[in-house]
Amino acid sequence: MGDEAEAMAITALLRCLIREVAEPAGAGAYRLPATGRVLRVEGGRRPSAPMLRDAGGWRALGLAELVEVAAGELRASTGAVNDVLPAEILHSRDVTAALLAARSDTTPPADLYLRSEQALMAGHPYHPAPKARGGGGAQAWLPYSPEARASFPLTLLGVPESELIEVGDTSAFDRLGGTREAGLVPLPAHPWQVELLGGLPELPELGRTIRRAVATASIRTVYLPEADLFCKFSLDVRITNDVRRLWLHDLRHLPVVAALLEAAFDDMPAHLPRPSLLRDRGYRSVELGGDGGEALAVIVRDGLREHVRPGLTALLAAGIAEGFPGSPLDGLDADGALLWWQRYLEHVVPPVLHAYLRHGVVLECHLQNVLVAVDAAGLPGQALFRDYEGVKLVADRHAGGGGPLLGERRAWERLVYCLVTNNLCEIAGALADRHPGVRAELWSRARAVFAAAAKDYGDPQELRELLAAAYVPAKANLLLRWLDDDGAAMRWVNVPNPLRLFTP
Repeated sequence: MGDEAEAMAITALLRCLIREVAEPAGAGAYRLPATGRVLRVEGGRRPSAPMLRDAGGWRALGLAELVEVAAGELRASTGAVNDVLPAEILHSRDVTAALLAARSDTTPPADLYLRSEQALMAGHPYHPAPKARGGGGAQAWLPYSPEARASFPLTLLGVPESELIEVGDTSAFDRLGGTREAGLVPLPAHPWQVELLGGLPELPELGRTIRRAVATASIRTVYLPEADLFCKFSLDVRITNDVRRLWLHDLRHLPVVAALLEAAFDDMPAHLPRPSLLRDRGYRSVELGGDGGEALAVIVRDGLREHVRPGLTALLAAGIAEGFPGSPLDGLDADGALLWWQRYLEHVVPPVLHAYLRHGVVLECHLQNVLVAVDAAGLPGQALFRDYEGVKLVADRHAGGGGPLLGERRAWERLVYCLVTNNLCEIAGALADRHPGVRAELWSRARAVFAAAAKDYGDPQELRELLAAAYVPAKANLLLRWLDDDGAAMRWVNVPNPLRLFTP
């Protein structure tokens, strides 16, 4: 397991270096401009086997040496020193090794949806430490890790009604167990967060949920299949760029975002496939030490059954991009791959553009927030979007209405990153890995879907510029972490625009 984990960690770091820092220096070679060092790698979409050129020729690098090379380049180019990130990258490798070992002793769930949620062994393809778990040992995080196919009961804390924080419709929580007897309201809590908080003697436990919660890709969100609902928790652990706490400023925006999203999809043009929203209905919490309710906040999210159309099976887009046993991409011939992609585009792209162009709403439509429901033949028949926390609003169109505002340029960059760079590029990459000859046609078809959307909305300038642009934005996660920027910060680098690159 150690060699496999080492190789996966090397690929993740190389992807970041190549995208954010390095300059091409010949076939398979890249120059690090601040230090002048030259790396040579194998592979394309998944670079591997790095070698460093020195006085004696080419020398193979393990992960620890590659981390040193990367840290030296970043110190020289930014002037900043960061002793945390190198350790985090090595920790991510060690976590991956432990997850691989634990996973080998499990059986994939029969439910394809759960299989897709728990497929992300590599995780975020462009993050230097995609599997870091806050630096703690495996005993802390392994029982709650989706990659190890974890399921567990939730803790039910008893909160006096007078101290309860409740926004929106949280009645679904009352079906999970516990009772309101003696003036106590059951508050579902993630057991890992309870441990991280050092236990909560001031809040009596009303027991555990009868049914087990299944860990999903985001770790802090769980699915309860019998109750058919999702619970999203605060989790005081850094996962990729952020400590995954439900921050109060985001929680306050949930009602505004919910109303705007439902309005946006209520007026979709009749000729376009209508998506579904897994709605964040509200949240429940209690204040701890003046935190406003952040540490124990839990959001109740719609389950799947009332939203997925009959005959379809929901799958996580991120799982499809990474791959899992039973993936609808497996077994497709080249024509089938093109048909699958066409259907995916038709269901995912128009709703995202509609929400932005007609309503000034920016969906965070990256791979972990998009589900695609497929039919018995594995073809997409519906898109489902989730997670209101990352939704943004175009400031000029929502001034004075509250909500998470962004200026127009930043809002459009965020949308293009999430939709094109993060989502479509990775799904197209998974298809092209299987059928290299279809790559140009994949992007020709994508371009046609964007062009058709432009006609529906009066040929807006944003879409004209996107189709003509040489580059699209990509989030610079390596630089973000090296500079210790806020996880919500938007630090971009440019990558070639596939919507233009493969134009006939």
